[in-house]
Amino acid sequence: MPPAATKTIDVHAGLRDVSAAQRAGSCVMTIFGGAGDLAKRKIVPAMYNAAREGLTPPGFTIVGTGRGEMSHDQYRDLMRDSIREFVAHVDEDTLRDFLAGLYWVGGDFGDPALYVTLEGLIQQCSEERTKCDNRMYYLSTPPSVFVPIVQQLGAHNMARVSGSHHWRRIIIEKPFGRDLESAKTLNREIGAVFEEWQVYRIDHYLGKETVQNITALRFANGIFEPLWNRNYINHVQITAAESIGVEGRGGYYEESGALRDMVQNHLLQVLTLVAIEPPSTFDANAVRDEKAKVLRAMRPYGPEDVDRCFVRAQYDDGLIQGKPVIGYRKEDGVSPTSMTETFVAAQFFVDNWRWADVPFYIRTGKRLPKRVSEVAIFFKRTPHLMFRRMMSDEVAPNVLALQIQPDESIAMQFEAKFPGPQMELRSVKMNFQYKEAFQVETAEAYERLILDCLRGDATLFMRRDAVEVGWWLVMPVLERWQNQQTSSIPAYPSGSWGPKESEDLLARDGRLWRTP
Repeated sequence: MPPAATKTIDVHAGLRDVSAAQRAGSCVMTIFGGAGDLAKRKIVPAMYNAAREGLTPPGFTIVGTGRGEMSHDQYRDLMRDSIREFVAHVDEDTLRDFLAGLYWVGGDFGDPALYVTLEGLIQQCSEERTKCDNRMYYLSTPPSVFVPIVQQLGAHNMARVSGSHHWRRIIIEKPFGRDLESAKTLNREIGAVFEEWQVYRIDHYLGKETVQNITALRFANGIFEPLWNRNYINHVQITAAESIGVEGRGGYYEESGALRDMVQNHLLQVLTLVAIEPPSTFDANAVRDEKAKVLRAMRPYGPEDVDRCFVRAQYDDGLIQGKPVIGYRKEDGVSPTSMTETFVAAQFFVDNWRWADVPFYIRTGKRLPKRVSEVAIFFKRTPHLMFRRMMSDEVAPNVLALQIQPDESIAMQFEAKFPGPQMELRSVKMNFQYKEAFQVETAEAYERLILDCLRGDATLFMRRDAVEVGWWLVMPVLERWQNQQTSSIPAYPSGSWGPKESEDLLARDGRLWRTP
């Protein structure tokens, strides 16, 4: 048998192993904002990859729509260039067949004429290519046009279908509102046109292999689940760090900030996967029911609690990989007196039987030393240390670290004796790397999630109640920060791990942030 290093890496082997019944059903996929940045970088390349691996059926069709007039061939040329830029392995024969299924309709999202033209083209493609009337709508647009698009789809009878032989589904990109009230309004407007089972609120974080592996690690291995509670776990740290700044999107980020952009959706969802009770079955409703229970069990905060449990800050001038970078307030589109946070550290509690008094620490920020996201489970120290007289320091706790990006992996830190005549302990690690263990490159999150939608599997998508409870949890923080009479917030040098206040958040309980 040849050594592992000589094996050919199969880019999507894990996805190809699904049964025929799980493959994506034939449909016309309409991308609103079909020539935008997300469509060019992620959505269309993801669907090309799926087609190359045989995961989409014959006749699969994409209709892009948005402002600007293009012929079908011009749109195909645009997407050909994007696929060649953003896909590592391009097969020209597959690319040619894939591009033949791409079409373009230009127009304004609020103009009824657009939907008349769009409906005619979808019907034509359904008759000539897919041989069915299944449809998926993907809203890859600014949130300001979510409601007008949904309303127009309803007004033109494009959202629902009679009978059970065909389906309509809609994928909605985040943000799902900018506060609790706007989220409720958005959900009401969507619910007036689409049934909840038709709605897929996408969070690409949930499509990452290591995020999904949290549930597999817990519930498929007898050694972890008995320890996964307050009796054995001291605390949990969830980190999502970026080395980049706002990258020319200062105007957008001024309206968002790190709390809205990362904590309310991505990181709270990861927290729920760490904390959920075992679902009765691994299907969409059972999993999402348990996640919603976690969110409802999380401790709400009053104004004084916010001051004690949340830290916000902005990046200042500094060095990233030895290169000087400017502070947030000097970025284009950012107010020189901005109070928008680019860093958040927080302490959450899940007030239920399993997690009582176990803190969940979350931190996220831009212009940190490197791009890395991980979940670290810190176990309690042993109740009695027999080696105390032989050691100058305390024994380090066992840590289970799940890295989400950039290198999907799991590492276990434990103590071992260092060779020599004395009883000297050192921390060592056991590492599991996805690429090394399975000899595959994991698929992009968007590919996995879009295929799940095409198959009708909503397990990894956010449900209406979870969105609203997530906003309910962070609203006291947003309101407290908005009402505080201050002209400055803490700053941290670019290239550091955040402000001193973030360290203090853990230090008061005798803990330290882990360096990923």
